Amino acid sequence: MKEEFMAEDNLITVEEVRNAQDSLKNGITLHENKSFKEAIEEFKKSAMTHPFDSKHVDELGAKLKSGSYKLQQESIAYMGCAAVHLNRLIQGLEEEQRQEVPVDESLVDAFKGWQ
Repeated sequence: MKEEFMAEDNLITVEEVRNAQDSLKNGITLHENKSFKEAIEEFKKSAMTHPFDSKHVDELGAKLKSGSYKLQQESIAYMGCAAVHLNRLIQGLEEEQRQEVPVDESLVDAFKGWQ
């Protein structure tokens, strides 16, 4: 029973998904405008909304810093992380809740190019 209680405490909320989606969308806009540092901060914010692994973003940052990546490449890596995280958040919602969080059209358009 304790596991069920803990699982309920850790439920994903519609508000969290909206916040993660907004941060991802803001990050994509900043990335497109070549404001890579600011974009990275938005992507991190998105990925840290209801984190499944609180160390993941820090571990990604350490891996990126150990390589010789350009800031634009780092931004793309964080964008991917945030996008996967948002998808996982959406999947964690109940069906009725998903209807309350329609995926932003600009994100749908951005993701089409990734397929």
